[in-house]
Parts: sequence; C-alpha cells; structure tokens
Amino acid sequence: MDLISLYKKYRKEEEPLRCAAVIVAAGSSQRMGFDKLTKMMEGQPVLVRAIQPFELSPLISEIVVVTRNDRLEEIAGLCKTYGLEKVSAVVAGGKTRTESTLAGVMALKKDCALTAVHDGARPFVSRELIQRCIAKASVQYAAVPVLKSVDTLREVGEDGALAGTCDREHVVRVQTPQVFLTDILKGALTDAVERGLVFTDDAAAVERMGLAVQAVEGDEENIKLTSPQDFVMARAILASRKERKQGGTVAASPAASVPAAVPAEQKGKGA
Repeated sequence: MDLISLYKKYRKEEEPLRCAAVIVAAGSSQRMGFDKLTKMMEGQPVLVRAIQPFELSPLISEIVVVTRNDRLEEIAGLCKTYGLEKVSAVVAGGKTRTESTLAGVMALKKDCALTAVHDGARPFVSRELIQRCIAKASVQYAAVPVLKSVDTLREVGEDGALAGTCDREHVVRVQTPQVFLTDILKGALTDAVERGLVFTDDAAAVERMGLAVQAVEGDEENIKLTSPQDFVMARAILASRKERKQGGTVAASPAASVPAAVPAEQKGKGA
C-alpha cells in the first residue's frame, strides 16, 4: 500500500488538520546587497513577518526555520525575542534549495501529516492563503499557490533571439507556501538530494515522483523580496494594509494584515 492510500485509510475526517511549517531562509541576499531577512519594516524584521502568520494560524502545529550555519544563533535569538513559540528548531541549510528544505523537514519533531514550505523572504503571506493551501493539500496531497501571468512571455533561443510566445492561459507565477503530505515531500527531497538534482521550488521534486500538484489561487501581495526595488512595493503594500485597517475593511481582504509582533520582553508593557 502506498503512502497516499495509507493516508486515506487512517485519516479521520472529523480530526483537525495537523500541519507543520518549514520556513526557508538560507539565502545569501547577494542580489539585494544587504541583509533582507533582518531589515525592519514598520517595527518588524522581514523574517518575523514571514513567520508570524504561521505562528498565529490554528492549523500550524510546529515551525522549523532553516538558515545559514553562521546565522543559527542570530535567527534563534530573533525568534525568541519576538515570541515565536511554535518555532521548535532553527537549523542549518545546505548548498541548494532542495538540501535546505530537506534539512528543515528532517528537523520536524511533531507527527504532522502535512508540511507547508514557505520562503523567508515573503513577509506578506496571509493566514487566509495558508488555510487555502492546507485545505487543498488535505484532500489532494500537494498544493501550490499561483497567479496568472499578466505579461507576454517569450522563449529565447541559445543565440539570444526570440524563439516563440508562451500561451498565458497555461503559464502561472508560483508562490509559497507549498503544502504537501510530509512523507511524500520527505521522500521526494531525499531522492533528489541523493541523485544530485537541483530544483528551484519544492513542487518540482514532488512532481518528479509522479504526484500531481494542485494549483490554489495565490495572492498579489504575497511578493518575494529579491531586489532593492521590491522594498518599494513592500512599502506600498504596508501603506495599503494600513489604509484598509483604518477603513475597517481588513476582514474583507484576502491578504489581510496580521497583528504586529512585538519583542517578547515588551509584552504586557502596553506595547
């Protein structure tokens, strides 16, 4: 009996979903030119903003953060400072995205059927998006948030000349969190690492094992910070969320802001 058949057999529909989260933050920020993970945005570091919606989600039981080996103590201290109590471990990543995600999955302590993998450089993920992805993965085993492409996409040949146009109806932009059956994800990543395969996202490793990955409606605000220009967009998103909150429309927004985290030592002091 394969893993999916076992999952169907033993899962009880009335039981609450149990999902862990792996936050991948092991990059070097070379394209940014400065440390984006600890850059403050209205009183919160980028990484804390990326973790907090998982901390606040009732569907998430445990969080593991993956970072560079030379930042383990720093990131662990950051999680403690901001009271991220679901973070059970901060572990060192590998040379590739695949190795880093596998390190995070292997460090999980709780027995959760599902695991969500999220980019530490996506600080605007909403709890609503997390819930949509988990709900889809709970019945179809693998789910990834996507957005339709609004640009015309062209292929480029080896000589640098434009070769063809992609059909926008069948092209999407992929986001995180990507949610999978934990055992399927672990097996796919382990096999990829052992074979020396490199993937830019975790869904590709799972697809290689023959499991169809389902698309979930993404969120335009769920941007990934990869260049200094992205922080211009980030400031606009923060301003927009503040306006929605002041106008009393936060609850109606699919990308509604979560309450701001404060350092643990300030809790109870009116902060």
